[in-house]
Amino acid sequence: MFDLTGRTALVTGGGQNIGAGIAQTLATAGARVLVNDLRAERAEKIVADIVESGGQATAAPFDVTDRDAVLAAVAGLGPVDVLVNNAGNGGAEAMLPKKFTDTDPDDWRGPMEVNLDGVLHCCHAVLPGMVDRGHGRIITISSAAGTHGVGIGFATYSVGKGGSLSLMRSLALEHGRDGITANSVALGVMDSVRPETAAALTKSIPVGRLGSPGDVGATCLWLASDESGWVTGQTIGLNGGAFTS
Repeated sequence: MFDLTGRTALVTGGGQNIGAGIAQTLATAGARVLVNDLRAERAEKIVADIVESGGQATAAPFDVTDRDAVLAAVAGLGPVDVLVNNAGNGGAEAMLPKKFTDTDPDDWRGPMEVNLDGVLHCCHAVLPGMVDRGHGRIITISSAAGTHGVGIGFATYSVGKGGSLSLMRSLALEHGRDGITANSVALGVMDSVRPETAAALTKSIPVGRLGSPGDVGATCLWLASDESGWVTGQTIGLNGGAFTS
């Protein structure tokens, strides 16, 4: 069950935190993992960890917001059976809170490009091969900011995440008969937050803890597997019960 032997998985933003957890989990299940990151050294570190543990992995450093770079990487790395769109946040720049009325289009560009354009680029690059082979799994890591909105100064991040949710639903409808599924995982508060805020945030989560990269990796493994073949067009809330609809 949940055996990915013989499959190749591309995990964007896989060089740290959640992306690293996803990459390591898929590799443990037998997948050859292409670890993408904007910074080559981060991708190479996770690849080394996976190989040391007996898995198969290759570093794939490129910027998901650069369409030409995405196309070149996918063409050069071979068929992609599983795509996990994990790269996000503010892209190359740090994402800082700011009221929408205090922003301008230059402030919108980073969050929108990585959280929506990057997903578009990667999906568009891998889909033709998936259609030809009659099999594919696309998983996009979204956020409660995309499903419920956010009132703390990250409006365009929320828009980017919400747009990627709509893309997954549309791809699920377009490609269901091609053997391809497309789903999203909307994350709640993860354990990468600052320690001084973790205790307060934990109190609002029914299961009593923050999410971990392992939690996300396990969900992605299921969605990447043959066993999830009847699940498509769905947004799975992974949030410890903090959001119930």
